[in-house]
Amino acid sequence: MIMTDKKTGGNVMLAEERYNAILRLVNDKKTVTVQELTEQLDTSESTIRRDLTVLHRKGSLIKVHGGATALNPEFMTKDAALSVRRDLNIEEKVAIAKYAAALVEKDDFVYMDAGSSVDLMIEHITEQEAVYVTNAIGHAQKLLKKGCRVYLLGGELKETTEAIVGAEAIEGLKKYNFTKGFFGANGVSREKGFTTPDITEALVKEKAVEQCRKSYMLSDSSKINQISPVTFAAFEDGILVTTRLKDESYRACRNVVEVE
Repeated sequence: MIMTDKKTGGNVMLAEERYNAILRLVNDKKTVTVQELTEQLDTSESTIRRDLTVLHRKGSLIKVHGGATALNPEFMTKDAALSVRRDLNIEEKVAIAKYAAALVEKDDFVYMDAGSSVDLMIEHITEQEAVYVTNAIGHAQKLLKKGCRVYLLGGELKETTEAIVGAEAIEGLKKYNFTKGFFGANGVSREKGFTTPDITEALVKEKAVEQCRKSYMLSDSSKINQISPVTFAAFEDGILVTTRLKDESYRACRNVVEVE
């Protein structure tokens, strides 16, 4: 049922109707932002935030910073746009980004994957004497503006994640031997490893991990125990940098760093 606002004359969606609409969108897309919900439901941001709090308390969805995720979305088959992923769990991602940026040292030869946490990491990089290679045009531009020396892989540009993928990118990686690599992942599982939805992007990630002496996987807590269709690295092949671990079994792993 839709009522009319007496002050504005506009239509007002009832709370229960909004709840159902929000849940349909969250369950369909798995991850949505407050801005998306505001636009889709033609409702104010403050109302959406209150609705998400109510639904979170009811156990209907998981409220995260900047939006919401579906309950138990263990198997993620689609990649959200970089602009969407970057804003979700932003506080955790910033903490991870700051830690990762501090790992870059003078004379490092660094690979930077086209992930949202890696994108945030660039803002905190201060080491200009390292050399950077990336498959993300946006990353390359930001590094260049910071005065860094940067190389960009060639290949096909993927619209959703703004990543360069394909055979040309993989071939280009073969000539490099990186001291460190920083990667994003859609899912992290001790059994299935580090995963992503797209096979073309997974193949580039896989080759880049092979070329790195150390590979750091930057993943906020919402990615833990999530699984996407394609594994690009075994769990033991990377150093997981994350926050707020709820699964105690990960804390016992030697290759896990939990930052605050």
